[in-house]
Amino acid sequence: MNYQLRHRTTVILMSVRPGAPYKDRVVDNGRVLIYEGHDNPKPPEGKKPKEVDQEERNPDGTLTQNGLFACAADEYKLGERYPETVKVYEKIKTGIWVYNGLFDLTDVWREESLGRSVYKFKLELRDDDSSPTISAVRVEQTRIIPTAVKLEVWRRDEGKCRMCGAKDNLHFDHIIPYSKGGTSTDAKNIQLLCVRHNLAKSDKIE
Repeated sequence: MNYQLRHRTTVILMSVRPGAPYKDRVVDNGRVLIYEGHDNPKPPEGKKPKEVDQEERNPDGTLTQNGLFACAADEYKLGERYPETVKVYEKIKTGIWVYNGLFDLTDVWREESLGRSVYKFKLELRDDDSSPTISAVRVEQTRIIPTAVKLEVWRRDEGKCRMCGAKDNLHFDHIIPYSKGGTSTDAKNIQLLCVRHNLAKSDKIE
């Protein structure tokens, strides 16, 4: 989790894979993400990161990333600011991250997990997001392409654009656009395209 990097861009890297270090999850048909805060990489001597509470402040009193995200969520709930816009990327396998779209940070709380206190952050999909992976229109099925589908498509398309063979700046594209009823849950309707071919395709059916 990275609060307001260069150009004030806030980014989180999530994962719902089995064995992932944090318990992130996708709910409400893909419109909502529940993201777990980060552990202290330097816990007190004799302790492991998973054995201590997630902290709001660093030893010098400055806010941790958990604290920065929590303050932004609390200020939004109090009506003191607009929700923080967050770019969300998902790890689908080692070294492979995919863009899941723009979300608003709308809530924060702490809960017990295996005998310690952790942060939980609620992020809601922006309705004005026009990312290639997530459509901006309302639909009844999930908006986010499930991780298992992404992995299947990645293997099938051999990790490269189906149009030109490029292996970088790749997007998961709906063959039948989401706005026209295309599904996100069937790998047959998903393909890998480089950013150039994905933007050129837009929402056309080819």
